Amino acid sequence: MVLLVVLAIGVFCYFLWRHNAMALTRNCRWRQVKSEGHWRCSYCGAVEVGAEGPRICRNPRRGTP
Repeated sequence: MVLLVVLAIGVFCYFLWRHNAMALTRNCRWRQVKSEGHWRCSYCGAVEVGAEGPRICRNPRRGTP
């Protein structure tokens, strides 16, 4: 019984961590444009500069920070 409670708490903590670690929506589809050196979202057209894939939704209609 104790193991089940600990497991449930662990799963809950994992979901909280994942929610805070990544702020992408289901519609976010980032594609790297290597020739131009940026990432472009194929859903909303947002652009993010960098070598790593974006972890935050940059959709201007969503109003992200």
